[in-house]
Amino acid sequence: MKDVRIFARHGVLPQERVVGGFFIVNLSITTDFSRAIATDELEGTISYADVYEVVKAEMAVPSQLLEHVGGRICSSLFSHFRTATAIHLEIIKENPPMGADSRGAGIALDVSR
Repeated sequence: MKDVRIFARHGVLPQERVVGGFFIVNLSITTDFSRAIATDELEGTISYADVYEVVKAEMAVPSQLLEHVGGRICSSLFSHFRTATAIHLEIIKENPPMGADSRGAGIALDVSR
């Protein structure tokens, strides 16, 4: 998934969790999808629509730190998708309250099992 824009309520400042803001999520999952290549069946891969629902649910839980949100997302994805072997996740907060002219600030995680 690339540049998925999600409204959420994450931030260290209490006001950030009240007002909320937009976040950009980029995500890739490593899995063996050789079955999908051979059969053209969804069961042979991981549905990005299902992945989005997991990400959306975790982003809806207010947190102070994007690191914590990212960890929850990765754990939830591994729980839901047993064939996933690695995840690359980026979460970027648009317009962070840091007094700088910036397109965003965020985190990147690379997790494998």
